[in-house]
Amino acid sequence: MKTKTKMAITDKIIMLMILVFFINSVKVEAQSTTPASEVDALQEIATQLGKKDWNFSVDPCSNDTTWVTPISADRPLFNNTVTCNCSTGDGACHVTNLFLKGQDLAGVLPPSIAKLPYLINVDFTRNYLNGSIPREWASTKLQYLSLTVNNLSGPIPSYLGNITTLIYLSIENNMFSGTVPPELGNLVNLQNLILSANNLTGELPVALTNLTKLTELRISSNNFNGRMPDFFQSWNQLQKLEIQASGLQGPIPSSISVLNSLIELRISDLNGVGSAFPSLSNMTGMTNLMLRSCNLSGPIPSDLVTMTKLKILDLSFNKLDSSIPNFADLTYLQNLYLTSNLLTGAIPDWIKSRDNRYEIDVSYNNFTESSEPASCTETLNVFKSFSATDNSLYGECLKSYPCPKDQYSLHINCGGEETTIGGIKFEADQVPGGAAYFAPSIASWGISSTGHFWDVNATSSDYIATNISILGMNNSELYTEARLSPLSLTYYGRCFGNGNYTVKLYFSEIIIRGNRSFYSLGRRIFDAYIQEELVLKDFDIEKEAPGVDKPVIWEFKAVEVKKKTLEIRFHWSGKGTTAAPKRGVYGPLISAISIESEFKPPHDSKTWVFIVVGASVLCLILLILSILWWWGCLDKKISREEALRGLDLQTGFFTIKQIKAATNNFDPVNKIGEGGFGSVYKGILLDGTIIAVKQLSAKSKQGNREFVNEIGMISGLQHPNVVRLYGCCIEANQLLLVYEYMENNSLARALFGPEGGSLKLDWPTRQKICLGIAKGLAFLHEESTLKVVHRDIKTTNVLLDQDLNAKISDFGLAKLDEEENTHISTRVAGTIGYMAPEYALWGYLTYKADVYSFGVVALEIVAGKNNMKFRPNEDFVCLLDWALVLQQKGNLMELVDPKLGSDFSKEEAIRMVKVALLCTNPAPALRPTMSAVVSMLEGRSVVPELIMDPSIYSDEMRLTALRNQFERFVEDSSSSGTQSFMRASESDATWIGYSATTTSSDLYKVGPSS
Repeated sequence: MKTKTKMAITDKIIMLMILVFFINSVKVEAQSTTPASEVDALQEIATQLGKKDWNFSVDPCSNDTTWVTPISADRPLFNNTVTCNCSTGDGACHVTNLFLKGQDLAGVLPPSIAKLPYLINVDFTRNYLNGSIPREWASTKLQYLSLTVNNLSGPIPSYLGNITTLIYLSIENNMFSGTVPPELGNLVNLQNLILSANNLTGELPVALTNLTKLTELRISSNNFNGRMPDFFQSWNQLQKLEIQASGLQGPIPSSISVLNSLIELRISDLNGVGSAFPSLSNMTGMTNLMLRSCNLSGPIPSDLVTMTKLKILDLSFNKLDSSIPNFADLTYLQNLYLTSNLLTGAIPDWIKSRDNRYEIDVSYNNFTESSEPASCTETLNVFKSFSATDNSLYGECLKSYPCPKDQYSLHINCGGEETTIGGIKFEADQVPGGAAYFAPSIASWGISSTGHFWDVNATSSDYIATNISILGMNNSELYTEARLSPLSLTYYGRCFGNGNYTVKLYFSEIIIRGNRSFYSLGRRIFDAYIQEELVLKDFDIEKEAPGVDKPVIWEFKAVEVKKKTLEIRFHWSGKGTTAAPKRGVYGPLISAISIESEFKPPHDSKTWVFIVVGASVLCLILLILSILWWWGCLDKKISREEALRGLDLQTGFFTIKQIKAATNNFDPVNKIGEGGFGSVYKGILLDGTIIAVKQLSAKSKQGNREFVNEIGMISGLQHPNVVRLYGCCIEANQLLLVYEYMENNSLARALFGPEGGSLKLDWPTRQKICLGIAKGLAFLHEESTLKVVHRDIKTTNVLLDQDLNAKISDFGLAKLDEEENTHISTRVAGTIGYMAPEYALWGYLTYKADVYSFGVVALEIVAGKNNMKFRPNEDFVCLLDWALVLQQKGNLMELVDPKLGSDFSKEEAIRMVKVALLCTNPAPALRPTMSAVVSMLEGRSVVPELIMDPSIYSDEMRLTALRNQFERFVEDSSSSGTQSFMRASESDATWIGYSATTTSSDLYKVGPSS
């Protein structure tokens, strides 16, 4: 009893001592405060970030709710946490961690981070931060740095390599450009390096082999050059490797076999040559393996069975042949994707016997028909997987659905309910989706979907997107829901009558948002195929619409149906982003599909009788009308409105009432400039779409026929870097053109205008603008169905949208470049300073004239100076003349706009100048094509060295000016012919002669005159 009493007393004494110790500890911590210098730094950080909800009346290290709001179930993307270390021994609490996630902070990365000497972890994931990484951060001791999903741009700074304490670095889903600096090789403690979803170029530096502690490397969705680097020997601790759509070329290096620690390997969409399947047998701990679209050939190696922990195996879109190995013993294997290969033999029984817990896709292969499963399940996709000649039935599942009769139209509200639009019924499409999904339950059509939403636990509901915002567009029922796929989605129609059809694809971006938040930072890019022919490449709904929650409809004519089937497939090739606004929302998105025959369907005998009778009566009426017209009883003139409506315009017609309402009756307040044909007004349609309205001036001399032809040409041009024509208004005497509105006006205003400085055209933006113009011209010259020579490329005809993307505008002078013509002989029209010499002097017009003009514009982008207005002294005619002199002196850097300071890529600037000078070669044959220009600007090909004599431009500039001066004189002259002379220059005895008649003109030189 005494013993128990003593033990009880002893326990109480121990408890009392612990309590006293705890109270004393609390007192010590309570007395510890954050140093004033760190509080001041946090206030500066809040200002720089744009964070306004920190309460500085409370100590930052107090664990108050002001400073600690961690991730919760109802706000999974949000974290607002500041934590401190109060055990440093100096009696103070020091800030060590900043977790500010999912808050839409719209400021800049704060330089004042460097004023927190104990800070080791910074996580600014999912905000809207702009600018670049501050130089001040180079002095920090950070260990963890995540800037994932922001709006950061510019090159990755080399001084980032000074933070040698870094263990984790992620800059995924930003707009970083340029090359990966070799200084990152100094981060010898780095374990996680994530560079995915940026605009990085060049080759990976060899210095990265110094990162021997790497366990994770992700470099997907970039524009790198060259072959996959053979660095793997240095990364033997690597556990996760992701190289999807990186721009790198194959084959996969054989040295990858040394990565024995890999548990996840994801390589996809390699360019270049293919190879056999790499040796991976030593990677026995592998759980997730993707080698997709890697151009692999040969059989699937049976030694993959050594990967006993394998859960996901994706080998789709390769050229793998032979039969499927026996993977029956891989009990963890839940997802198997072998889509689109050359596999043969029988579909193994172990695949057909697996239940709905497994998702297996063997579609688009050549298996024997006898191995076809007796019935189809939604998680075993066997669509087009057999070599049978009647494969148009797409499997056993559809054999119970014979075609009762041919169909000649089909309309599907993808992912949505049945709805009727304009008297047309769009069928419902609300069956759930899946990773290996085959829905053949509808007799006339069905869907096949394949692909895995990586890094998320996806459910069937994730394959249908639902718009939660209020839609203001017409026919919003088609855009409320949409079908979504992480990789490949096929809609197939059966029982069609053979012949040509018109296919319309309806799109609207309803997941990514258009506001200034991280919800707007996603980039969805995918391809579309019709009847296995690529019709849309790198398609971006948001850019094409333009904007979110706005419809864009693509129409394709003369789609041929031969075997009563029509396939429309959407494919994601790894480009764009996978983390914004959250993971698992990337890949193709389609709102609706419409298919209509371009021929009259056959009818039964009774209907045919009525048609014949009706046609006979119609012919009689037409005959009478023709006689009346011949007698002059009917007006033979065709109005401009009739001519326009007779065109096959890919645009819409607006009423004058709509236009007046949009522009507030052409209020002068809404006037934003003067176009080639008259005034330009800003307007807002009832659905909220902002438009630019060009009002044709009454003084315009352009005839109806010419104007109609040009509008017809422009209506067919749709490209992210070409201003889109929405439609026109042709009521009464009004002729109005309705274009997409460009928020940042023209490139000329941004570069040279007084208000241009507010746009802050930093170097990455200038690079993007120059590349955008080049891509737009490459489209006009080489990719568009109509090959177009613009004739007037200049900075005022390049417009900038809200994201400073460049779009070519003003096609008033454009000409069709007919393929059978080597050049177009035409009266000179254009702008002095941008016209190619051969065109200005002799009217010799090819697409190389646009290349020349582009070269001048590229120089202006680099220099920030107007070509014709810049004359550093009397020895120089223009900016181009000065550039050529600097090239000969080897001092091209002097061209760069001083406003850029030192914050630009010297390599990219020199490259752009060299490309510009190559484009302005006086010999058209020596100028590159615009597709070659794009390749050079992106760093994918070398810029040829070509140094020209600057003196040639002095004469040609004077000749150009002289010719234009004479032509203006002749145009205004009432005489039928003129002959004039002018001295070429004050110091030159040579005279320039010009003679002109109403039908021809010529420039010539004569010798010294008395």
